[in-house]
Amino acid sequence: MKELLIKVDGMHCEGCEKRIQNALKNLDEIKKAIANYKKGTVNIILKKEISKVKIKEIIEDIGFFVKED
Repeated sequence: MKELLIKVDGMHCEGCEKRIQNALKNLDEIKKAIANYKKGTVNIILKKEISKVKIKEIIEDIGFFVKED
């Protein structure tokens, strides 16, 4: 399984983590998403390939900002 590490600005608490995790867990391509507000990251374990653009759009649609590498 492939993993992605996404850097995210705007998370301030565990509630922010849960919002991101809940938004991403509904995608068929994602097995698990683990957000960490202290580190400003989301670790995503994929079932199958997904566009980083799609992940970015979902995260930004709920009010956070994805940092580009």
